[in-house]
Amino acid sequence: MDNFQHTLQALQQGEVIAYPTEGVFGVGCDPDNPQAIQKLLELKQRPMEKGLILIAASYEQLLPYIDESQLTPEQLATVKSTWPGPVTWIMPASAQVTDWVSGQFDSIAVRVTDHPLVQKMCNALGKPLTSTSANLSGEPPCMTTEEVKQQLGHKLVAILEGETGGRDKPSEIRDAKTSQILRQG
Repeated sequence: MDNFQHTLQALQQGEVIAYPTEGVFGVGCDPDNPQAIQKLLELKQRPMEKGLILIAASYEQLLPYIDESQLTPEQLATVKSTWPGPVTWIMPASAQVTDWVSGQFDSIAVRVTDHPLVQKMCNALGKPLTSTSANLSGEPPCMTTEEVKQQLGHKLVAILEGETGGRDKPSEIRDAKTSQILRQG
């Protein structure tokens, strides 16, 4: 079994995986599996209230998780004009989204990635992945497979091996309703 199949299987079995994104390595899991999300939060030592980003291969994969009815056609057009790419948008969450994913918010952070390996993984899984930087709280985000192995390897079942997209920072985060930049990319 190759690295991709091994990593996909780990995801399907409710495990947390690491994978390269546009800028840094991410760790993620199936967003519809509360046990997997619990493992992810424990691994990251991250409070549930913060919420998680969903990263997808296409806008269609995000539709079950967002409530488009709360956004104007102009707001949606602005969001879609930046995808696929390294911009994460805060959008109204649908009723399907659990607190495990949205945290204390009624919104959800989502991105359509332009990273080919992540697109391939989301398409194989048939849905988005949760995405948070691959590092322990307070440590710098991992940029290479080697760094992930050193920092988190003993806690992960699978690492999708590959290169990041060459950006040196995590994605920019913007609010879909106001277009305000919440985190510089």
